[in-house]
Amino acid sequence: MTRVFNFSAGPAVMPDEVLQQAAAEMLDWHGSGMSVMEMSHRGREFMSIIDAARADLRELLAVPPEYKILFLQGGGLGENAIVPLNLLGRAAPADGHAPTVDFIETGSWSVKSAVEAKRYANVHVAATSAGNRFTGIPARDTWKLSAAPAYVHVCTNETIDGIEYQFVPEIGGDTNGAPLVADMSSHILSRVVDVSRYGVIFAGAQKNIGPAGLTLVIVHEDLLGHALPICPSAFNWKTVADNDSMYNTPPTYAIYIAGLVFQWLKRQGGVAAMEQRNIAKANLLYDYLDRSAFYENRIDPQCRSRMNIPFFLADESRNDAFLAGAREHRLLQIKGHKSVGGMRASIYNAMPIAGVQALVDYMQEFERVQG
Repeated sequence: MTRVFNFSAGPAVMPDEVLQQAAAEMLDWHGSGMSVMEMSHRGREFMSIIDAARADLRELLAVPPEYKILFLQGGGLGENAIVPLNLLGRAAPADGHAPTVDFIETGSWSVKSAVEAKRYANVHVAATSAGNRFTGIPARDTWKLSAAPAYVHVCTNETIDGIEYQFVPEIGGDTNGAPLVADMSSHILSRVVDVSRYGVIFAGAQKNIGPAGLTLVIVHEDLLGHALPICPSAFNWKTVADNDSMYNTPPTYAIYIAGLVFQWLKRQGGVAAMEQRNIAKANLLYDYLDRSAFYENRIDPQCRSRMNIPFFLADESRNDAFLAGAREHRLLQIKGHKSVGGMRASIYNAMPIAGVQALVDYMQEFERVQG
């Protein structure tokens, strides 16, 4: 069987080694005589799996000891509701009004996050690049934060729009001393991150980590225990932390696959080595886009995503022909998000540079024939 090059934004390409190991262990995990899918989440077999996954993730991201690593369900969008439910209790104003949360809007996901938070808080958009059609990040000196926000929310990589932060807002400076919450769903583990600069990091797993259904939360222990009374117990971070992510049945198989991905990343040399690969892959595609008049990327070069690269054909009447040709070349899931249009290549950790080269080769061929 010949594998395709899958440029899907998520669920996304997985490392072949991980899929092969999971297939080999499907019926009998390490001599247990059963699949991970069949294990009790409280049995010693699965406990060893989740403990190893947590330890490997802590090592890969150099997570300080004062941060808890939680395995949750609900995906990235679900976590956008769980974040305010867990943090707003620490900032309830004495006058009984809802606390304020500040958002930096840089694309579709930060906008969705703000809409979700409005259910529980006063949302203040401290800066937005909507006027520029989300092609960049607002300059930091234009951010107008609230006097005392409960937290400041950023999406550090916008999957749909192709925006990535190349800086970290300063706690006590840019964020007025409020905890910085980051949705890192589409670039976690793709680059080195100083976890200590954030109060909360969360990420849906289905892009760089594993199957859909698992969400990771990395939260400073000082931010635990402040959930609103309406927060469901299974999503209360303190409850989850106190029970080592075993308060309810966790997404066991997704955690197992994530653990295999963490082990694979360690064999690749860790996050720093992966970052260098990702820079090389992104540069390969961006360099071609910048040289070509047939295609264009509209994102400010200072904040282009390494993971999600949107591009447009100058003559969009050729879109269908381009996509049909890509399928013939076994290059799949390149069509852009419906809200943006055009094309998008998601080149997560598991996408080999050979896949990016195959895409560039096809784009050059299409330009030569159609241009």
